[in-house]
Amino acid sequence: MPPAVPSATYRLQLSAKVGFDDAAALVPYLKSLGISHLYASPFLKARAGSTHGYDIVDHDALNPEFGGDAAFERLSQALAKADIGLILDFVPNHMGVGYADNAWWLDVLEWGPKSPHAASFDIAWETLPYRPNGGLLIPILGKSYGEALDDGDLVLKYDATEGSFSVWYFEHRLPIRPNRYGDILKTVVAEADAADSAAGRALLALAVRFPDPNEPTREHAPAFKADIAAVPGGAEVIERGLVAYQPGAADPTRLHRLLERQHYRVAHWRVAFDDINYRRFFDINDLAGLRIEHLPTFDAAHRRVLALIGEGRLHGLRLDHIDGLLDPAQYARRLSRVVRAARPPKARAQPFYIVAEKILAEGEPMPALPGVAGTTGYDVLNVIARVLLDDAGMPRLDALYRDILGERQDFERIVADAKMRVLETMLASEFTVLCRLLARIAAGHWKSRDFTFERLRAALRAYIVHFPVYRTYIGGGHVSAEDRAHIVATIARARVRWFGPDTGVLDFLQDVLTLDLIAPGRVGHSSARVKHFSGKVQQLTGPVMAKALEDTAFYRYHRLLALNEVGGEPVLPALSPGEFDYRMKARLGTPHAMTATATHDTKRGEDARMRILAIAELAPDWEAAVRGWRSRNEALIARKPQRAPSDAHEYMLYQALIGVWPEGGADAGLIERMQTYAVKALREGKQETSWHNPNDAYEQAVTGFLARLLDPETSRDFLDDFAAFARRTALLGALNSLAQLTLKATVPGVPDIYQGTEFWDLSLVDPDNRRAVDFAARREALDTIGETPDWDALAAAWTDGRVKLALTRRLLALRRSLAEVFATGGYEPLAVDGPHAGHLLAFARTGRRRSVVVVVGRHFAPLTDGGRRWLDPAALDASVDLGDLRVTADVLRPAAPLPSGRVPAAVLLGPLPVAVLTAAPASRPAARRGS
Repeated sequence: MPPAVPSATYRLQLSAKVGFDDAAALVPYLKSLGISHLYASPFLKARAGSTHGYDIVDHDALNPEFGGDAAFERLSQALAKADIGLILDFVPNHMGVGYADNAWWLDVLEWGPKSPHAASFDIAWETLPYRPNGGLLIPILGKSYGEALDDGDLVLKYDATEGSFSVWYFEHRLPIRPNRYGDILKTVVAEADAADSAAGRALLALAVRFPDPNEPTREHAPAFKADIAAVPGGAEVIERGLVAYQPGAADPTRLHRLLERQHYRVAHWRVAFDDINYRRFFDINDLAGLRIEHLPTFDAAHRRVLALIGEGRLHGLRLDHIDGLLDPAQYARRLSRVVRAARPPKARAQPFYIVAEKILAEGEPMPALPGVAGTTGYDVLNVIARVLLDDAGMPRLDALYRDILGERQDFERIVADAKMRVLETMLASEFTVLCRLLARIAAGHWKSRDFTFERLRAALRAYIVHFPVYRTYIGGGHVSAEDRAHIVATIARARVRWFGPDTGVLDFLQDVLTLDLIAPGRVGHSSARVKHFSGKVQQLTGPVMAKALEDTAFYRYHRLLALNEVGGEPVLPALSPGEFDYRMKARLGTPHAMTATATHDTKRGEDARMRILAIAELAPDWEAAVRGWRSRNEALIARKPQRAPSDAHEYMLYQALIGVWPEGGADAGLIERMQTYAVKALREGKQETSWHNPNDAYEQAVTGFLARLLDPETSRDFLDDFAAFARRTALLGALNSLAQLTLKATVPGVPDIYQGTEFWDLSLVDPDNRRAVDFAARREALDTIGETPDWDALAAAWTDGRVKLALTRRLLALRRSLAEVFATGGYEPLAVDGPHAGHLLAFARTGRRRSVVVVVGRHFAPLTDGGRRWLDPAALDASVDLGDLRVTADVLRPAAPLPSGRVPAAVLLGPLPVAVLTAAPASRPAARRGS
């Protein structure tokens, strides 16, 4: 059996090209690497052709594109044979909708609020404009509704097998309400001139079966459809008669009138900006939010997953986008309860491993989510980057960036402006719905009825713009001290920038958000409305923050791209070893949270990030190089109608190239990857171009610049100069990466290896980081390295990535052999002294009987001739005090003498910039060498 708490996970992106059988074939390799749990991307049934699996359309089925049940059984057997567990990336927040593959959604379209699945989706039926009975906006059209009708893009079709009618917009199915079938049957029979035929008479008889406009009911409809399908010759009559609903028919408004009588309104996709009335995953129209708090929905969504847990084939869950849920704590509590009930009795004594995708802001603690071990690791990713960052170079980079732009950028202002942009565009409809809810609460009491809609809107906008974290966790009428403090502080910040005499509106908003408005002793307000509003605000602040910070501000602020990472803030300073130690000791509160350095969502590969981070160590040289490149490449810049790329984007591209530069230099593959990255980065920044309003001229000018920049015929001098500098950042980046890997594997938490990153990971943002992985090369390299790596040879050939692979295996083997130390052990900093003390991190993971000593180098430029040669440990003038720890083995160099007491770094470090030792307390006899 795999351990209840993983020692190391391996994230695998499943797809139609990498299915369950492919994953099963990798199991021996993962076992050799030292992985305890395969951590799989979503594998429940998603939309056909999905590249990510987050658009689930059926929670009760496994993805057939991955091989279905039979292939999953083979994967389960392979994992069980290897004692490797399985963790599923589970999606409780949303489902894939639209198209014709989600039975729940299609039922909602057909039956509206009366559908048993209507309660599963977060739909505000009553808010659809100009519909007295409400409805659901379906923004799927690529042109205006009128144009789509006139052009015949909306087509009424008949399913002869099912006996049903639907309007189709290409691959999108829009079921017709069965109570309109009678009108359709009369129309098609008349159009086909078939009233006197046997089929026509039978269809007309069915057309008048239900004179009541509310019939047939959902209960009676299946039989009604079956009777239509059973009419001999009926399908042929219907097909001939459907021309009555096509453009050019005698009554061209007939299809429009039919659509107007449905539970939905079909619209151009841009209408979603203002009128969307179902909660989405961010602003993605075909990912609809689930009301997982609705118990029947919860039960239905988890049925198959719980069955897999009960069968012992699923050993952990990663909860996607938990901040999107109405009440994450309630969900976690309910999930823990049903998981425990589903598990085999013998397994219940051990914890079931659950982590949540939760982005923590600087200084924000992990919210209390019952049964959840912690986050998926973005917080540690950024802490590791900041402790490896050389802060001494940042003033020089600040000045360079300011000079390039001609102004000093205020990152806080960039984020605020981005939030305003998000609220005014992509999430404007969700924001307007909230404003209406707030206005209704205000209008319900004599003390607040004079607050106008526009002032309430301004107050709520100010609150969301100034809110510093992703969300609060108010649920069940309880407001924690932390949540109250966030709300009060945000209102205070909003008040500073508030203009007008009506500051009372901010006090009112604070009372609503803190639930003080319905506290005991205060009467006159609807408790249900206030709690509903509070919950909906919490579901909106997270998407606003994510879209504004991660997907906008990070693409507008380019001082040092290595710091523009999910879960981070690019203006935060570097961390000292002492600050790092403090944070790692605090992390002992969630010792089984994941520790990640790359995911499918990170902005760049983990080793590309480390290369860019090294720029700060070479700041003067970087400044000189960038100024030279900008001057040399001036002729490649487009000038009309605007500079393309802009100064900021040109600087961004140089940094991105540093991160991904291949050892052999630029080739066609690099050009294509960089052009794809550039277009995405430009659109995410939402300045010169955007996803919703692409500026083709600007984008083509930038991609053309890259083509010329990376063309040896055009830019030979630049490429030679750039390659020389990139070799230096590549070497420093490799040293940083080995330090990063060692920290990830040894600090409190469970290290996660993103697919393929056991070699150098020089990826750009998605989709670049989802490229196919050459596992055959990794397997061969692992076999060649053997159980006793030649670290000198691997370090000498560091560019091929085998040194990282070898170190990964050695560290993961250590974690498995000393599982208790890493799962429950302490964290103790070790003293470092000497002139180069600042270049080392040293700590011990302490267990009851065994300990692990970790020493990691950093800020390597002055020790490597500015990245021109590999680190010689003799250059490090520093010592580590091991205290009373008795070293029992050198994990990386088993033949090395065992040090004690105060040890020079040159003795501890070998060919690698890290040292890992096992130790025992001084009071215990030392174990045999190598144990």
